[in-house]
Amino acid sequence: MPLVFVPTPLGNLRDITLRALDHLREAALIVAEDTRVARKLLAALQITGRELWSYREENARDVTPQILERARNEDVVVTCDAGMPGVSDPGSALVAAARDAGIAVAVLPGPSVPPAVALLSGFPLDRFSFEGFPPRTTGARKKRFDDALRREQTTIWYESPHRLQATLKDLAVVAPDARVFVVREYTKLHEEQLWGTPDEIVARVPERIRGEVAFAVAPYAAAPKAHVGSTDDAIDSLLRGGGRVGDVAKVLAKQGFGDRRRLYARVAARKALRDASLNEG
Repeated sequence: MPLVFVPTPLGNLRDITLRALDHLREAALIVAEDTRVARKLLAALQITGRELWSYREENARDVTPQILERARNEDVVVTCDAGMPGVSDPGSALVAAARDAGIAVAVLPGPSVPPAVALLSGFPLDRFSFEGFPPRTTGARKKRFDDALRREQTTIWYESPHRLQATLKDLAVVAPDARVFVVREYTKLHEEQLWGTPDEIVARVPERIRGEVAFAVAPYAAAPKAHVGSTDDAIDSLLRGGGRVGDVAKVLAKQGFGDRRRLYARVAARKALRDASLNEG
């Protein structure tokens, strides 16, 4: 018998599919991310008497052989708390283990956040990727964003609500003019959608928010990073022409030398060195 992966509603119970209901009703065993969440869902769907096992990253190694053994002779369904099993949870490892054991796998279509957010964003979808959660530290986040944006395709991300502001601030450093779409509590009663640059969204999002958060970043064709020497040469050239610090920073930003705010500090420092040198002469 196939091991059947069944997506569950993201927030609106009516998003359950007819095929999902059939498999949940017929299952001898339902493998869930959190059995407490699964029980609430089954109760809402008026499905009773199903055996429930928990399958998480912490117990996956121990439970996987038992799940596969049951799946050889019984109807076994795999679910998650919300959405498609295997997306940001260990379900994909179970698929691989089943294939290796010669057990067929079936995946039902249904609710899934990444493609829905991609479409809601209105950003180009000829190519897009799901990136999961950004790293938790600032340095790692900036590097991850830089790597992802170099691919020049729409990227979809999850984020914890209490880290959203910090994450968008880091994105603003890497790509200050990026087009961003944020959705909170997708499909739920208090769903919220925001579009703008990272800084614009930060200004509109409270520091303390609740609920599930996902965001999309449009393809970002950033100008190639200039060599340090060429940046200083450009600064010196404009300063020699009588340019003021703010004007020089503005011109260089438009020419792709980097973020205007960071350039301002660099131009100011360069001007101070130049003035000191002239005074000594």
